[in-house]
Amino acid sequence: MLRQRRAQPRAIVIGGSMSGLLAGIMLERRGWAVDIFERVGSELAGRGAGIVAQAELIARMSALGLNTRDLGVAMTTRKILDRAGRVTVTLECPQVLTAWERVYRVLRDAFPAKHYHRGRGLASFEQSGKGVVAHLSDGGTVEADVLVGADGLRSTVRQQCLPDVVPLYAGYVAWRALLPESAIPPAIHRELFMVMAFCLPPGEQCLGYPVTGPENELREGQRRYNVVWYRPADEAEELPQLLTDTTGVTHSISIPPPLIRPEPIAGMRAAAERLLAPQFRDIVRLIAEPILQPIYDLECPRLAFGRVAIIGDAAFVARPHVAAGVSKAADDAAELAAVLEGDDVEAALRRFEAERLPDNIKIIERARHLGAYLQATQTAEERARSARHSIPEAVLAETAVLDFLYRGNAA
Repeated sequence: MLRQRRAQPRAIVIGGSMSGLLAGIMLERRGWAVDIFERVGSELAGRGAGIVAQAELIARMSALGLNTRDLGVAMTTRKILDRAGRVTVTLECPQVLTAWERVYRVLRDAFPAKHYHRGRGLASFEQSGKGVVAHLSDGGTVEADVLVGADGLRSTVRQQCLPDVVPLYAGYVAWRALLPESAIPPAIHRELFMVMAFCLPPGEQCLGYPVTGPENELREGQRRYNVVWYRPADEAEELPQLLTDTTGVTHSISIPPPLIRPEPIAGMRAAAERLLAPQFRDIVRLIAEPILQPIYDLECPRLAFGRVAIIGDAAFVARPHVAAGVSKAADDAAELAAVLEGDDVEAALRRFEAERLPDNIKIIERARHLGAYLQATQTAEERARSARHSIPEAVLAETAVLDFLYRGNAA
């Protein structure tokens, strides 16, 4: 057993992605001895897709002394294309657009490699008034003052603390892809690449924007185009068909891209020819292997459990429309590190919960409001929300913007 270091308090962080790294770095900067345990044995870099690097996230990273100068592609304009490909609405909205692995790499390099343990997940934990003991998947045990669950949607920590809390399917899926900038025809590149472009078929949403390229490239011609198409899918019939792979196995939560059957892909491509602007039809034709992502909500009623806390996507998963995932993980980590200053860990974690629950709930609600019009089925309240949030001007002004949270605007 690895025992607690006497010279300084010790933290165990379960999960080595964005949330875990942010928590690990912020705790370490405040004098904690931190070890991060990631259940995946290989390096995580290269996973994920495009993300919006919100100004609040950039500020958090800059405050840690991390280099954010070349974090992504600076974009200023949003526009909506109609079915014929005409621009109907435009909006100036400066933002930085990047890729998951670009932000991950910056964080990964900032955390001591010798304290980042790959291929070692959590099996279970137990705690007392004096500490917490983590039992790892490889049979090892680790003792610490606090345990942080930052292990995402399938969180083992959350499952032990809140076994009845599970992801709830939102009623629609996203078809996603990352395309090399060099593959996009020049005419389409001129129209779409350096803006956030939307196409809004009835009850659906397709959007695309530029992000960093492989190996975090920002040079012209070496970047990538991130495209996402949200489409309703009934939970009882259509979703199981989408998640049934080429061998007949039906997956839960998600399905690996190589196992998606050709029939759903063909259906998606046919729908693109019927519904999307010609610019986006050309983009869809370029996609060799699309990613299918069912959209889920996850909302925890608590974040603190004695000497254990859950943060990031282990605690709350919001629909992608607010683009708040990494920003809220950074806010969770910053608050956690700030409260863990005294000797009373349990009292500190209760303060953390009181501070972070309201903002996380606000993000979840906002995301539900923005995505209500995409659902296969809707309540009367959701139909009313759809009337407000599905109009083109609202889609442009509200998607991936956090004014409602950080500047107190109504949700």
